[in-house]
Amino acid sequence: MSKIIACIDGSRTALAVCDAAAWAQQQLGAPLQLLHVLEKTDYPTESDMSGNIGLGTREHLLEELAELDNQRSRLMLEQGRFMLEEAQQQIEAAGVPHEQIDRLQRHDALVDTLQECEPDTRLLIMGRQGEAHADMAAAVGSHLENVTRTLHKPMLVALDDFSAPKRFMLAYDGSATANQALTQVAQSPLLKGVSCHLVMAGKRVERQREQLANAEKMLQGNGFDVTTVTLEQEEVRPALMAYLKTNQIDMLVMGAWGHSRIRQLLVGSMTNWMLYNSPVPLLLLR
Repeated sequence: MSKIIACIDGSRTALAVCDAAAWAQQQLGAPLQLLHVLEKTDYPTESDMSGNIGLGTREHLLEELAELDNQRSRLMLEQGRFMLEEAQQQIEAAGVPHEQIDRLQRHDALVDTLQECEPDTRLLIMGRQGEAHADMAAAVGSHLENVTRTLHKPMLVALDDFSAPKRFMLAYDGSATANQALTQVAQSPLLKGVSCHLVMAGKRVERQREQLANAEKMLQGNGFDVTTVTLEQEEVRPALMAYLKTNQIDMLVMGAWGHSRIRQLLVGSMTNWMLYNSPVPLLLLR
């Protein structure tokens, strides 16, 4: 059965990831796996320092340095096990049954681990900032963009705090990517019971009213309470951001990486911009 995977680390965002995971599990009714990955590149299990031998260096010093690295890795793995246990306790306290949760720890590359788990993944949850960016409010974790590009599963990006959303905004532009996201939202129980703001922004939105009407009809046919809005403005990103703030939107939903890499280089990526700038949790659909 497909499961929810929540990535846990030592950052303050991990608390929000736990809250988001508890909410998602209760919405989807799917098993939840808490994942902690200790990066091999940062914490090697074995250190090869043969290339560092220099004038006056003694072999026993190299052995001691290697053992210190190995001991550090073992301690970090032990710390990771404690973090997973505490995360499970927090999620159980939020009402998720014990038997619906399991824990997985890996000493590997995060992206490689997630790719291995991808066939059984229904939803991936990560924090926007990891441990390395804990004190940088506008930063994005070093692995996050790579994960969003590599995996082809729905992904919920949590910020510092998370609470069950009351209103979500689906950014819709009539593209193939947006229509895929629309279908996933309509067919999934994840956002059922949450008011939907279906928003189209841009200079020529009047030409796409039929597409917008069809999108509204699909959502309403699947039980959503829908507010449909067109924002005919030159700059799409500020228009969406202003609407989000004015209407107290709790979650932003959008299709991810909908244009070619060449177009992204020329005009920039909406996905990447929203990863950095969204003031609310971001649900990316592929």
